[in-house]
Amino acid sequence: MTKANILLVEDNKPQAKVIKNYLEKNGYHVVCVEDGMAAFKAAKTSAVDIILLDRILPDMDGSEVCRWLKLDQSTRDTPIIMLTAKGAMSDKISGLEAGADDYLPKPFDESELNVRIFARLRTKTHQDELKKKNRQLEDMLTRVESLAIMDPLTGIYNRRRFESIFTNEFKRASRYQLPLTCMMIDIDHFKLINDAHGHQEGDAVLKEIARIIQSTIREVDTPARWGGEEFVVLSPNTNKEKALLAAERLRKAVAGHAFARTETKKVTISIGVAGIPDPSLDSQDKMIHAADLAMYEAKKNGRNRVESA
Repeated sequence: MTKANILLVEDNKPQAKVIKNYLEKNGYHVVCVEDGMAAFKAAKTSAVDIILLDRILPDMDGSEVCRWLKLDQSTRDTPIIMLTAKGAMSDKISGLEAGADDYLPKPFDESELNVRIFARLRTKTHQDELKKKNRQLEDMLTRVESLAIMDPLTGIYNRRRFESIFTNEFKRASRYQLPLTCMMIDIDHFKLINDAHGHQEGDAVLKEIARIIQSTIREVDTPARWGGEEFVVLSPNTNKEKALLAAERLRKAVAGHAFARTETKKVTISIGVAGIPDPSLDSQDKMIHAADLAMYEAKKNGRNRVESA
């Protein structure tokens, strides 16, 4: 085990010197301070692995110092061994209640102190390793969750995640009589792009379209890849008139965009818009279907246009 950095809080200078010399002979790096305020500063600003804290200090009780160190986010995990000349059980309980990890009454055998330090450092090492593994597990779960809800190509939500959000938003809009609209978006002549330039070129166009959608819609809107060359956008608290204006802005943004990193310089999209309130759209499936039909109507009417359900 790598030797640790020890913070010794002891106002008795001769006693502090004896402890410091012994610990340094055993390979530890020791920083000495004489009062509680200096202990706070050293613990928060230095790389401290363990604190040896005297119970009796000139400015405050060592138990109070211990309590504040254990409350502070940056120092609460640092092991603390309380040192005191008092032998009463109440003093031991007071120190442990304040958060001390161990308690050693003076006078103590130096070898026992070394054993206590080693034991606490070993426990801290195990705790640190456990925290590291927990962080790794959390990171892995985050990545797995991301894979479950994100489209890996475009980086926006996938259909499964969109449908989950749509379910909640549709229930909320229906319950409180709020407007809710949906855009169904399809890239015009996408098969020709794949056939002429290959699927890698098609993937580049999909990613660029996703970025344009994200940069054009509002933060409260939910974009997703519906499948293939189709995208969908859900807009809460938005009536159909406003959604049609937003869809037209998106259509123009795509039509006017130069796809510089692809061989396909110009791409257009067709958009269908559906929304509630609408007596005929009493379920989210009907709303999606209506937006889909409107999108196909836009294609039938010449593409590169917006149609309303």
